[in-house]
Formats: sequence, C-alpha cells, structure tokens
Amino acid sequence: MTTMIHRARRLFSSQVRAATFARRRWRGLDPEQVYAYLDRVADELELLTREATTARAEGELIRQALRQWQSRHAGCQHATTPNSRWHR
Repeated sequence: MTTMIHRARRLFSSQVRAATFARRRWRGLDPEQVYAYLDRVADELELLTREATTARAEGELIRQALRQWQSRHAGCQHATTPNSRWHR
C-alpha cells in the first residue's frame, strides 16, 4: 500500500517514517535503500522542527523583553543638545 504523504499540509517526521511503498516484482527501487533514506529525511526533519521551535521561543522572549523595555521607557524624555544630530 502506498501512503500519500504529500497531501498533508505540513510534513512531520512520523509521516516520513510511516510511509510505505508498493513492492514490484521485477523493477523498482530497493525498499531497504528507500526506507534508509526516509529515516535520514525524518531525522533531518525532526532536527529542523526542534530548531524552528527553539527559534520561535527565543523570538517570543525577545518580543516580551522589548515590550517591557518600551513600557518602562515610554515616558522618558531624551535631553537634546543644540548640536545633536540625533533629533526626535
């Protein structure tokens, strides 16, 4: 039986590992090589998924820290000097 993994919105490593392929008698790909390759793809997909999750979490922490900084400094008035090139 062939599993249609390409129809899913997102591809997960579990889908790659669960993929099956029809066996052909006289032609076709070596099933051992196909499944070994799918294992490598699934491992890479797991790694990329973990990295993306970590990046999203770090991004959220940065956004929260920025919001806190902005709210602490919302009422601050910056002193300007006559020759300052940093005008507000």
